[in-house]
Amino acid sequence: MHEELLTIGRFARLCRLSVKQLRHYDDVGLLTPTRVDAGTGYRYYAPEQARDALTIALLRDMDLPLVVIAEALAAEAPSRARILRAERDRLAERVARDQARLAMLDRLAQGGLPGYTVKFTTEPERRLAVVRSVCGPTELGATAGAGVGRLLAGLAAVGTEWAPPLWGLYPLDLDEGMHVAIGAQTREAMEMTEVVHASGLDVEVLRGGPVAETVHIGPYAELPLAYNALFAAVHERGLSPQAPVREAYLVAPGEAPDDEPTTRLLLPVHEVAAA
Repeated sequence: MHEELLTIGRFARLCRLSVKQLRHYDDVGLLTPTRVDAGTGYRYYAPEQARDALTIALLRDMDLPLVVIAEALAAEAPSRARILRAERDRLAERVARDQARLAMLDRLAQGGLPGYTVKFTTEPERRLAVVRSVCGPTELGATAGAGVGRLLAGLAAVGTEWAPPLWGLYPLDLDEGMHVAIGAQTREAMEMTEVVHASGLDVEVLRGGPVAETVHIGPYAELPLAYNALFAAVHERGLSPQAPVREAYLVAPGEAPDDEPTTRLLLPVHEVAAA
């Protein structure tokens, strides 16, 4: 049997891997040699291990983590397909984010930072019926979209009418585990009745007061450009931004071309206390 085994060098060439890679895969338990010589420590592989080795090389070239590759190799066909589909979905999300970044870079390269008019005004107090979620920065768009669906379904379930626009409420810092909310003004929220809570929703009271605001017309992926102008104007005035940041969706998806939704951004502010 030993004559049928391949040295690590021959096996590496067969599988288009390096000896260093094979040693690492052995160390992490991903691809264990068939035999290791007790005296010399030389590793020997069976020809039938080539399929797993080639699969590992293929998946690593797609930038899949080793732990995911190990899970996929150990799984039966249905489970393996599920694991690979999940990785495909994550890759698609990453590609979409990169495409949005490319679009912003193109826009900046062509015309520099776009001009946004930032106004300082006073907002009234608002009471919204909301749905709440927790997510990370990369999940923000999908979470907001799902929140809109949950909100409208909850309002429809109890026959509650709402007044446009829809609102998005976000923290100042976009971190993992951040709390976000999607809401709308309703009669029940204004009156603080139990109807809102009975529909599985919550009530958010937005304090009135001074805000900085601007309007963004374009894809939601390019909202960071508007936020750049908004925060710059706030800091230039020596003001302190306050949470939550508010987005009012004046023209919702489906009501305008994909690249022309209109979003009003409002950032509560107050004077920085003198030292």
